[in-house]
Amino acid sequence: MSGDWWTVWWVWMAAAFGLAILEVIVPGYIFLGFAAGALVVGAIVGLGVTMGLAGSLVVFAILSLAAFIALRKIFGLRSGQVKIWDKDIND
Repeated sequence: MSGDWWTVWWVWMAAAFGLAILEVIVPGYIFLGFAAGALVVGAIVGLGVTMGLAGSLVVFAILSLAAFIALRKIFGLRSGQVKIWDKDIND
């Protein structure tokens, strides 16, 4: 494994684990999308699909973007919006 780190499945899994830990430290659903992308790329590489460095990074980028968009759809944006109450709880 002199320079072909992108062909080893556990490297991608370790990157996914590290990014998931970073998400716990810095919440915001940013690193979780990258972790999901790395996890899926690790699974693809683990199944024996051979891709070059460019192919691995493109697949990682596409999967990370898809995971990021899905997480934003599920959990919503945190834009600092204030909840406006229309009626009192005692009404």
